Amino acid sequence: MELHEAANRAGVATEYHGLSGELRTVPDETVEAVLAAIGPEGEAPGYRVVEANAPVDPELTGEAEWRLTYEDGVEIEGRGSLPPLPLGRHCLHLGGRDEWLLSAPKALPLPERCWGMTLPLYGLRGAERGGLADYADLAVAVEALAGVGAGFVGLNPVHAGFGADPFHISPYSPSHRRRLSTHYIPVAGDAEGAGGLVDYKASLPVRQAALDAAYAVYEDDGRFARFQARADGLRAFATYEALAEVHGPNWNTWPAAFREPTSKEVHAFAQERHARVRFHEWLQFRAWQDLIQVGERAKDAGLRHGLYLDLAVGTHPYGAETWAERESFAEGVSLGAPPDAFAEDGQRWGLAPFNPRALVASGFKELAETLRWQMRFAGMLRVDHILGFERAFWLPEGLPGTYVAMPRDAMLAVLRIEAARAGCIVVGEDLGNVPDGLRWELSERGVLGCDVAMFEPGKRAEHYRERALASFGTHDLPTWIGWREGRDIAARLGIGEIDEGAAGAARDARRADVQAFQEHTGGDVHGFLARTTARLVAVQAEDVFEAVEQSNLPGTVESHPNWRRRVPVDVEDWAGDERLRRVGQVMHRAGR
Repeated sequence: MELHEAANRAGVATEYHGLSGELRTVPDETVEAVLAAIGPEGEAPGYRVVEANAPVDPELTGEAEWRLTYEDGVEIEGRGSLPPLPLGRHCLHLGGRDEWLLSAPKALPLPERCWGMTLPLYGLRGAERGGLADYADLAVAVEALAGVGAGFVGLNPVHAGFGADPFHISPYSPSHRRRLSTHYIPVAGDAEGAGGLVDYKASLPVRQAALDAAYAVYEDDGRFARFQARADGLRAFATYEALAEVHGPNWNTWPAAFREPTSKEVHAFAQERHARVRFHEWLQFRAWQDLIQVGERAKDAGLRHGLYLDLAVGTHPYGAETWAERESFAEGVSLGAPPDAFAEDGQRWGLAPFNPRALVASGFKELAETLRWQMRFAGMLRVDHILGFERAFWLPEGLPGTYVAMPRDAMLAVLRIEAARAGCIVVGEDLGNVPDGLRWELSERGVLGCDVAMFEPGKRAEHYRERALASFGTHDLPTWIGWREGRDIAARLGIGEIDEGAAGAARDARRADVQAFQEHTGGDVHGFLARTTARLVAVQAEDVFEAVEQSNLPGTVESHPNWRRRVPVDVEDWAGDERLRRVGQVMHRAGR
């Protein structure tokens, strides 16, 4: 009974309903492990969401004396009612207790109808040119798409990553979400590894050598120094990168003294390797410059919303983010998903989750800064698995998982605060086992959902949600051609994930889905998407240029070439491609 009471106070589910509605009881061992990961209850501040620049409920303070610390550090004192609060995360000191006041707009404004393309940044170079694509290639894509009337260009996360092995190249398993990938910094002469798949092991060393050479002759004109001064946490990240060059990418395998960022050994290392630490700071400066320039070129070309970036749901448990900010994350558990027909033990994503108690204690500082960093570059932001704003599925090592309640209203308020400041459109990936009421809440707050045609092939265009981004598939799903041919089913059969019986049943279901989609679209996938009532439509580069195989087959690492497939047409040839021009015309005729 004590265990269940503690679980209830911490928001840890002792039972939950699965995807098919069945009630699942959570083992006590799981509950104990999850409670241990959250940590002791302690004395944490409370939080309250208030409307920005509007009168504050006088009952909040009554006639008592109070002190208010604004987000920028300015303090005021008073008695009785609080003044209207500007956008931000402010702290109220009242009666010996602290309470975070999250001052947010009630809702974000909805965008006008438009369309854009999602693309795999790494795969923009054709097989003949070879190499790993870069931010300069992205700029070419941006201008080509602006030329046919697109309003945004979406790409997989550009968070800082790791090295070249298949266990570390997923953009959804980043080392740090407030730092940028340096893999995409343009350098001369890096077209290594020609062929249909990106060869990271061939390309990255060449790119690294070129960047080392460029840094050796770099003379700061003041911009790099200013970047260093204002980039909070940059020195810790660069120190991690320098340590990783010596001890490997995952800090849990390092000598014990280096696992703590504040240790004297880490301090001494940073002093001894000062030049290398500064080099990694400079790499971040270069990546920041490049991405800013892409955004400027997008604006100049007439791309209405510019870049549509993607925020990963979690971070690698032993990357730079968890090393520097250990207290913000729950250790010993992985984010994932509950059991379903494809994974009877549930999905274990190998990602560290935010600790909800730590989030509240800091006034949601880590979440706010993570969102703010992305919105510096993005006119639109996709929040991966936004279901995790309400509840997250945690799996302790070697045990089944359970749900942990998250401070949803507060997290959504922080999301609105940062989006309102940046003028950013927010799309929440609301697919899967969606909690009751979450989609309504997102819609009311101006956060668009995701409507995926592949999941509802019989759904007519006029039945799509207006407050949504409509697409045929996603980066985790088959291409338009591959879906119709059942290539994903064949791939799973080929690696032994399903047997012939399951494959046969899946093929039968797929034929029915293809027929249903054909009946009300005439087989014109882009024309259908253009006609939907969704405010935003995203087409995929792979579908426009008729790729067959999908970018990522979830649940696989080495058995499928994930995150390595090139788009069939080199980005330098997009502007003259008739298929892209035709998509632009279709969207224009539909009023997008």
